[in-house]
Amino acid sequence: MRLVEVTQAHVVPLRRIVCTPEVALRWGVREPPPDWPYDDASVTPFAILVDGAVAGMIQYGEEDDPMYRHASIDIFLDPEFHGDGLGRDAVRTLSRYLFRVRDHHRIVIDPAADNLPAIRCYTAVGFRPVGVMRRYERNAHEDGWHDGLLMDLLAEELPDY
Repeated sequence: MRLVEVTQAHVVPLRRIVCTPEVALRWGVREPPPDWPYDDASVTPFAILVDGAVAGMIQYGEEDDPMYRHASIDIFLDPEFHGDGLGRDAVRTLSRYLFRVRDHHRIVIDPAADNLPAIRCYTAVGFRPVGVMRRYERNAHEDGWHDGLLMDLLAEELPDY
């Protein structure tokens, strides 16, 4: 598994993956904007590669206010890679980068409160639940709101930091 900055060569497979039913359910994407994944300057996206093939995307954002400085992570994987530990490896790798290179002391992630596979993944890396954010996000079908689980990880809690 390798993380590489997203380039134009990754866009077509990433657009296919984010529109799969399993990923679209969680990311709320029916059709990404034409400039996606470059449409949000507040995040830095990386393609997740397995044997050179695009298997998903992971991105981070940063809060730079010195009083609240931290990073956040979002991830999606091609459904063919769900459940095989790839997400754990990608989250752990990006977390190390954010702690060691970007000098963050804390990272947050916010899966849907009912997304148990994602919560198990993040817990395996060392993230801990902070609390439930009620009616946090409109669900993918736009028929209501769902709760989010705020989780965080401190640098000293990441194994092999």
